[in-house]
Amino acid sequence: MEEPKFTQHPTELFGYPYVIKDSVVQTIREKQYCPFLKGECKKPRKSQPEIKIGVCSVGYKDNFYEKIKPVIICPHRLEEPIIYNSIKELYFGSLPDDYEIKWASEVSCGVAGSIDFVAAKMKEDKIEDFLCVEFQAAGTTGTPWQAVLDFKQTGSFQEKTYKYGINWANQYIKTMMQQVYKKGMVIESWGKKIVFVMQDVGLEYIQSNTDAQDLHEVRDTDAIHFCTFRMIWNKGSEAWQLEFNKRVSTNIEGIRKILGGAHEDKFPSIDEFENNINKRLNFSK
Repeated sequence: MEEPKFTQHPTELFGYPYVIKDSVVQTIREKQYCPFLKGECKKPRKSQPEIKIGVCSVGYKDNFYEKIKPVIICPHRLEEPIIYNSIKELYFGSLPDDYEIKWASEVSCGVAGSIDFVAAKMKEDKIEDFLCVEFQAAGTTGTPWQAVLDFKQTGSFQEKTYKYGINWANQYIKTMMQQVYKKGMVIESWGKKIVFVMQDVGLEYIQSNTDAQDLHEVRDTDAIHFCTFRMIWNKGSEAWQLEFNKRVSTNIEGIRKILGGAHEDKFPSIDEFENNINKRLNFSK
């Protein structure tokens, strides 16, 4: 099957593309099962927590990338073997037979909170090295819930475009970068690394809207790494699959610049700002 044409609506529901509607997948959706967690979906409706939303990704187009894409809005969508295998290969390489990588989840980092996952390099049950790993997905402004209801009731989407947006700033700057800074400070002091795993569009947003000049091709001496994956349609499996995209890295000073906002050459001029003041004054009359 060729990649389905989609607009601004959910692209994956309970782990499967919206175009897949066979009886097995329909049963999975009815049971609110997440194939990535191998258990019940963890995204409830706030007003009805027993009802799970089940949206893994949504179609969306923004001005910093060329065409509409499935944008991952649930971090559990990233919990696939390709992520773990890529991290293991990129950061530990080929290991002797007497070594193994074990994954621990929700590991306390004291004042920095908890780490999503830690890959521990073990020999005879002794930790010889470790790598901290965080997963970050996008989030929506508004909700795709009406689209979910339409799909449940009719088996298809009833509107070409549903009223939701992607809250890039909140997820990738306010939320993620604060975590990068707080956790990165601790991990940099240890001489270790932390890797933030995200979709390629998340990094594109950061680089388009902040002073990200200190993000560069990955360096082993940097404590803070970003590892990105893109969503690629696989004709054989009739699904969007994650594919490794690229890595970049920086240090705490680089994160300070990102948190500071846009680079100076993107600052508005005084004249532009005064024009904006006048627009608002005229609007309020």
